[in-house]
This record gives sequence, C-alpha cells and structure tokens, in this order.
Amino acid sequence: MSQEPRRIRVTVNGRAYERTVEPRLLLVDFLRHEIGLTGTHVGCAHGVCGACTVIMDGATARSCITFAVQADGATIRTVEGLAENGRLNAVQQAFHENHALQCGYCTAGFLVTVTEFLDENPNPSDSEIRHALSGNLCRCTGYVNIVRAVRAAAEKRRAAADSGMAR
Repeated sequence: MSQEPRRIRVTVNGRAYERTVEPRLLLVDFLRHEIGLTGTHVGCAHGVCGACTVIMDGATARSCITFAVQADGATIRTVEGLAENGRLNAVQQAFHENHALQCGYCTAGFLVTVTEFLDENPNPSDSEIRHALSGNLCRCTGYVNIVRAVRAAAEKRRAAADSGMAR
C-alpha cells in the first residue's frame, strides 16, 4: 500500500465528505477527528468490544480496525445518524425506557449493532438477541436490560410497520 496521502469520499449519515487522509488513518479517527462525529468510541482498539461499531454499506463494521481509505466510496451510518426526523429511533427509545445503559461508553456500539440486527431479523428470539449482542462488551450491566430493550425495540418496530409508520 502506498504511504502517500489519499483523497477519499464517503457519505456519513446522509452527508458527503471528501478529505485527504494518511493511508494508516483509522476510520474511527476519521469520524471523530476529521468530521467531528464523536459518538463512535474507541474501546479496545482491536475490534473486540464493539464500541466503535458503525454501519458501512448496510452491514456493521468495526471502525477501529478499518482504515479510512477502505471506506472510500462507502455509505456510513454512525450513532449520530440513528435518530429519525430529530426523534429517537425505536432502538434508542427502548434502551432509554428499559435502562439498558449505565456509563454509556459502549451504548453507541450496541445501538448501531441492534439497529442493523433488527433490520435483518425483525422478530428475534432471546437466543438470537444474545447471539447478536455477543460482539459487544459492557462492563457495567448484566445485559438483562439490554436484552429486554432489544425485545422492546423489535416490538416497537413491528407495531410501527403494522401501522404503516416509520421505524
């Protein structure tokens, strides 16, 4: 890989960005320092904890182990892009209502992961929920309220879909 800076173009939360970046700049650092979206966190810096999770071209990705140049041309959704029309989405609302967070550091990764998971599986079992959450670590909770929140979010999204409303 060339060590020369490269020009990249990405769309993040519906907004286009073009920047010249060093080839070794991590996507998480691009999001936080180049475009000012600080909701994506660096937890372990090894792709294990999930705090840095974003949705890139429709699938979750660990932004702490993805180079910004790898995202050239991609469409990225961060935790800042989850709200719908200025309101919490069903996942965010369910996490709030079910006290599915404590310190909040890991919350962004959980919210992004769960949003993508429920897009793929709108009616998950508890086992499927636990499996989907297994790539995100939280040191503060026992995961009980997080699982409860995912269940509630799935119900909210199904109810909204049944009534013809947005998720």
